[in-house]
Amino acid sequence: MTQPFDTPGFRRALGQFPTGVTVITCRGPEGEPWGITANSFSSVSLDPPLILWSVDRNAGSAEAFCAATSFAVCVLDKSQVDIANRFAMRGAEKFDGIELPDGLDSVPLIPGAIATFECLTEALVDGGDHVVIIGRVRAFSVAPGEPMVFARGEFSALAERTPA
Repeated sequence: MTQPFDTPGFRRALGQFPTGVTVITCRGPEGEPWGITANSFSSVSLDPPLILWSVDRNAGSAEAFCAATSFAVCVLDKSQVDIANRFAMRGAEKFDGIELPDGLDSVPLIPGAIATFECLTEALVDGGDHVVIIGRVRAFSVAPGEPMVFARGEFSALAERTPA
């Protein structure tokens, strides 16, 4: 007899791998801003410049991101836990009270991000309960700061480096 797959255990095992934390943004069909906290961001290719991230098919923003022709990936600084939590929640109030500059195609950008990648949607790939979104980077920026890290279900910062 086959044992049932241990989904909660699998999730805990994945949590052992630290990732960076991003907020992904786009504009919906009526021009409304959409945003979601994601740690599924990864580089794909330098030539052409491609990145990817994935969105849960059941997320309220999945339809908007899958329909968007452009989006931005904003890599959060370790001090931006409030932004990470805000964009991780459900609901339209994510953008309330925040002045967000517009990037290419009027896609909102997160101020204080330590890196930003402005992308055209290149491809959508079936990824089980997620959709993998591949983007072609059109513009990027880098700013000083320290990256936020997500591991074991919690936000943290990288350990201080000791000189060799």
